[in-house]
Amino acid sequence: MPKPHLQLHPQLQADCHDLGRLASGRLLLSRNASLHWFILVPDTQAVDLLDLPADALKQAMLDCQQVSAWLKQARGYPKVNFGALGNVVPQLHLHIVGRRSNDACWPQPVWGNLPAGGHWPAKELTAVQEAFNHVG
Repeated sequence: MPKPHLQLHPQLQADCHDLGRLASGRLLLSRNASLHWFILVPDTQAVDLLDLPADALKQAMLDCQQVSAWLKQARGYPKVNFGALGNVVPQLHLHIVGRRSNDACWPQPVWGNLPAGGHWPAKELTAVQEAFNHVG
């Protein structure tokens, strides 16, 4: 039986582009084009990452590894930050963020430190979406 597709929290809808689905859930991209900031929203009612059943946790981590590898290989980010905070948005979501020493808030974390940036050009947004379309 397929997993239900959960409604996205309104804050995630407002802040992100919906790129489609990976095996564990929906892949989003922050609308702030200062850097590649992905958010994976697993298909679960669980609130915390460590509350996921083992198979769901494994799949979510595999999907996050795939996004991290893409950030490093396709976009040349030397560092990837990962986090599952959920203090503002209670729906379980995982942040995968490409970082460079010359980005807008280096070396600080992006949370609360990333200045407003431009929007993704349609061509770049389409290219990112297509990079992950073959999965899920």
